[in-house]
Amino acid sequence: MTTRSKKKPPFEPGLVPAPGALLEWRDSQHFDHWQDRPCALCDQSTRLRSHAGEAVHKACAEDWIAENPVEARLGRFASDTQPKSTQSATHA
Repeated sequence: MTTRSKKKPPFEPGLVPAPGALLEWRDSQHFDHWQDRPCALCDQSTRLRSHAGEAVHKACAEDWIAENPVEARLGRFASDTQPKSTQSATHA
């Protein structure tokens, strides 16, 4: 019997945004298609997950970063890593 577990490996967080800035959570791993859980910050139901798998609304995480700028530098909530652009800045 084969297992269908094609679970992606943990994904790397990117930079912590500045207080008041928005998190970039575009990776589908931030969304749990199967289970709602209470947000770690507001206790309301959410399907969103941080890079560490913590259930949290993106807006709650952004508010937490704004309210805890020093602690936020430890990376509890971070944006996705962004691939470097391959386009040239100048064209002939």
